[in-house]
Amino acid sequence: MTASQVDTKYETKFGSLERFEKGGVQIIDDNVKNYAFSNCFEVASKAKPYEKVVFGQNQIYVLEALRAEGTSAWFTCAHDEFALCMDGEVEIHLVKLDAEQTVPDTEHNGAVLVKGEPMGPKMGWLKLRRGHQALLPKNAAYQFRSAKPGVVVLQTCKGKLSVERWADICQTA
Repeated sequence: MTASQVDTKYETKFGSLERFEKGGVQIIDDNVKNYAFSNCFEVASKAKPYEKVVFGQNQIYVLEALRAEGTSAWFTCAHDEFALCMDGEVEIHLVKLDAEQTVPDTEHNGAVLVKGEPMGPKMGWLKLRRGHQALLPKNAAYQFRSAKPGVVVLQTCKGKLSVERWADICQTA
């Protein structure tokens, strides 16, 4: 190890809706259109409450930024999803859905809206704060509730509710 490697200090900066730095592009010897650079805080700051805006994708798997604000609709999914609270505080209420409200196609990707109020036993609720993660189990209805604006990142599969705004969020030069 050289002296310059030992002296190098890295600082981790965790952003928020109120305070974030716009992402940048490092100069590479490649076509920059092969890379996506975005910022979940910036994406959420421009999104409608609980709009699922894709800001990262690997084949069918996506990261979606959600602006947590107020009470969301009820969602469900045929596969597990993960929610990570990046800013603020959000409650997630869970209901184990009766068979008639689950997604009938077990291969269906992405979340769907629950038709009407969820029917089935309540599973409880979670309170997530910055840095907390929750599992959103398959065939369970979930609803987000947040008194103040915050940011949730969902790890899921791209579906009909996934909103793509690549032209708005990616830097290409």
